[in-house]
Amino acid sequence: MAQLGDLVRAKALLRRAARAFGPKEAVARARCVVADAEIALVSRDLGWPVKALEAARATLEQHGDLVNAAHARYLEVRRLLLIGRIDEAELTLAELDPAPFPPASRTAHELVVAGIAMRRLRTKAARSALARARRAALQARIPALTAEVESACLVLNTPAARLIASGEERPLLLEEVEALLASKAFVVDACRHIVRDGRKVVSLAKRPVLFALARALGEAWPGDVPRDTLVARAFGSKHADESHRARLRVEVGRLRAVIRTLADVTATTRGFALRPRGAREVVVLARPVEVDDEHAAVLAFLADGESWSSSALALALGTSQRTVQRALESLAAAGRVQWFSRGRARRWMTPPVLGFTTTLLLPAPLPID
Repeated sequence: MAQLGDLVRAKALLRRAARAFGPKEAVARARCVVADAEIALVSRDLGWPVKALEAARATLEQHGDLVNAAHARYLEVRRLLLIGRIDEAELTLAELDPAPFPPASRTAHELVVAGIAMRRLRTKAARSALARARRAALQARIPALTAEVESACLVLNTPAARLIASGEERPLLLEEVEALLASKAFVVDACRHIVRDGRKVVSLAKRPVLFALARALGEAWPGDVPRDTLVARAFGSKHADESHRARLRVEVGRLRAVIRTLADVTATTRGFALRPRGAREVVVLARPVEVDDEHAAVLAFLADGESWSSSALALALGTSQRTVQRALESLAAAGRVQWFSRGRARRWMTPPVLGFTTTLLLPAPLPID
């Protein structure tokens, strides 16, 4: 039923099966919990009880079902990745050795390794993991697994950002982003709202006005930016008066103080200019497609093509569910997201529903005794 896309029916059947197994059939019940957690993960219902999955994994380990116990561990790691807890995901994954497992489990392992490597901007490690995942998926002979590996490979071959430098733009692949951030260039990173010079990093994520100024100055480098343009970029005002200019001077002073170890902001006849201290060039790293910054984080999660609940998005974003709901309603009114179902079952996504694309297979069949 899950492969056909009827996830609600699939979950109901699994839970009925779990209740039907008696106390002496702990392994079978644990396998049902693992399968239920996988459906919840794919449907982006991230609020499922993690402790129940941990208990199921412990039961499987105690009874010698190490393959399905490892599968449960992979589900835990994938959930951690989805909600941005990369360090925890990496530590959890380090406890597993995929060598003794069947091809399907090895594929899942390498996909998680690749996912962590991509988020760490380690593209060489990601490509190696995906190559191993492709070989394991071919051995497993599960078309859905092969499709998932190919989908992951597209991430490395699709523009991940845009480079803006000296008035020109060009797309960057993920490995090019990695090389840029490892260089000595002064980078205004509009993906993470930071500025950096080699290994020095200054976050402006909680100071949007300062970041808007830094980005405007970075895009204009080596030239300057008129004061009225900076007022419009930082404050959203089309007409600058003396109060705006006074506020601009204050904010420029704050920006100078924050990035003083990386660059200086100098006054010119018509405005301000950025002068890096150690870097030879200044570039801006922007998203591949500009979206409304107010809802950019929500759209970024929905871009994976899966359907998300508002509660799962709130968990992943670390914000309130009501805040996410307001953002989704605004995006829906603009025609940028879609929803289906109602009430607690409502899910949000950007493209049309295309069906189930992950494995949704336990590594071994459930025994019927």
